[in-house]
Amino acid sequence: MGSPGFLVIILSLVFPALAAAQPAFETVERRSFHETIHLDGVIEAVQQSTVSAQTSGTVRDLPFDVDDSVAAGDLIVQLEDSEQRSRLRQARAGLEEAEASLADAQQQFGRVESVYERGLVSRQEFDQARNNLAAAQARVERANGAVAEAEEQLSYTRVVAPYGGILTDRHVEVGESVSPGQPLLSGLSLEQLRVVVDLPQKYAELARTERQARVTLADGRVLETGEMTFYPYANPETHTFRLRMRLNEPNGALFPGMLVKVGVPVARREALWVPASSLIQRSELRAVFVLDDQDRPRLRQVRIGVQEDGRLEILSGLSEGERVVTNPSGLVGSDRLNLSTDSEAEANP
Repeated sequence: MGSPGFLVIILSLVFPALAAAQPAFETVERRSFHETIHLDGVIEAVQQSTVSAQTSGTVRDLPFDVDDSVAAGDLIVQLEDSEQRSRLRQARAGLEEAEASLADAQQQFGRVESVYERGLVSRQEFDQARNNLAAAQARVERANGAVAEAEEQLSYTRVVAPYGGILTDRHVEVGESVSPGQPLLSGLSLEQLRVVVDLPQKYAELARTERQARVTLADGRVLETGEMTFYPYANPETHTFRLRMRLNEPNGALFPGMLVKVGVPVARREALWVPASSLIQRSELRAVFVLDDQDRPRLRQVRIGVQEDGRLEILSGLSEGERVVTNPSGLVGSDRLNLSTDSEAEANP
């Protein structure tokens, strides 16, 4: 660095002369600092799924295409349902037949029971009538089950959106035959989003203990996050642990696949801090004005670290409790400026 006189020349050329005034100052303070690593995170949808066919049939209609928005309950696939409707009609006919048989068995049992009480029919005839009634009741139950199954199979020909969102992929086309289990459409919801990031192994334990992270967009906007989940196992290829955070307010401007910056505290240390406005920076020069015991401002070279929330970390050149001028531009050219230096002015750069 240059001599103090050289610093005076630089500052005199940069700042205009101002009237003498009491300089504002703040005291150098020591406080804890969390060292943070910044990683690339990815936004993903909490709800993303693929709907599959639950019955056999031919695709008759696809009302929506990829990238279309759908609401929960919207019809997204219609299968040909003639076979399922035919089975339902058969099942209902079987139910009607079983109900008729049940009614006949009930009448027959009622007649046999009345004469049996008078001793006009044998025990064997009474038991047979009772068994016929029980069998008729069982046939009705079986027929009801067949109707319910046929109705369910018919409902499977109408595939509806399980939740509101966007369709991301179509796996079938109109006219294509499908079978149970075959994928039809994929989609995701934009209402619930989360951020996932991979933490290097050496930082995972502290991050899991601190459970703090800061998610920011490219424009510097900080996203509000909710519940934080750490995967209990590492990726065997990258040796990283996955961290997942819920976004509380997706607000419609965020989409799955977007990159965000995730700041994760990985270390804690004590550091000296001054207001960022107190720093004088010209080329390679980093300095501040320090008030001595007589409130005279003296120039002091400093070495700085990180900046956080409008304050600068001081690595060397200052001590805790010293007073630094927060408006150095108001000193240059005023009669309060005393640029004579002592041993302090030759502090470590």
